[in-house]
Amino acid sequence: MNAFFQKLEDAAGKNNSRLCVGLDPRINKIPDPFRKEKDPIFAFNKAVIDAALPHACAFKPNLAFYEAAGPDGLAALKKTVEYIPRDIPVIADAKRGDIGSTAEAYAQAIFDYYRFDAVTLNPLLGTDSIAPFLKYEDRGLFILCLTSNPGSEDFQLPQKLYLSIVRKVKEWNKAGNCGLVVGATKTEYLKEIRALAPDLCILIPGVGAQGGDLEKTLKYAPDQTGGGYIINVSRGITEPPGEGEFQKRAAGAAKQYKIRINSQKERKA
Repeated sequence: MNAFFQKLEDAAGKNNSRLCVGLDPRINKIPDPFRKEKDPIFAFNKAVIDAALPHACAFKPNLAFYEAAGPDGLAALKKTVEYIPRDIPVIADAKRGDIGSTAEAYAQAIFDYYRFDAVTLNPLLGTDSIAPFLKYEDRGLFILCLTSNPGSEDFQLPQKLYLSIVRKVKEWNKAGNCGLVVGATKTEYLKEIRALAPDLCILIPGVGAQGGDLEKTLKYAPDQTGGGYIINVSRGITEPPGEGEFQKRAAGAAKQYKIRINSQKERKA
């Protein structure tokens, strides 16, 4: 097992959790007290991290929300990555996919500058767009396979492109540093994907605000022969329902998702 996936499994065991918390700060949704801070995005992220830390096995910032805030947002992103304890993996939700020197620059930014543990990648441009990332054998690469959005039906589902992606990712996985992204809204295809890739870790977004079915997802996500999985929740934790102190509500939401995931695991067992 490569260094990233071992780190992920260690964190999952330590916190008894398969929950990944998405850090996607939408400025207009950040509570007022944090907006008054000098660095509102980092102050907000810090509160979420502190609240969710006992219940999470990983955190996943989506780079778009930080890029949208300009230089201050990117500075907050770097501070966020540095703030998360080093024994908890941090995944860059970047969905990068380009060729040649551009792909190399993306890889250097994500792994050398920001020092993320893993990244999400778009495989549409093929092997040469993934190759610069594969060189980082101690990091994790989650390749988009079947995404949770309605537009996945435009290209991914026709002709079962998602199965071609699985087969290609298995070829790329010589260093054991590759995994897949499969949306929780596509559970009817997860069984087929898992059967083809029993040993690959699957990152599963789409539970919560996007309407993914957690019970159906956990029916097929695990594999007893070694393939792990993590369930990502973003707005369900960073924009928690109810009234009262934000951090308590975020902690409560993270804890409840962890309990729900674990209860489904136990039921399946």
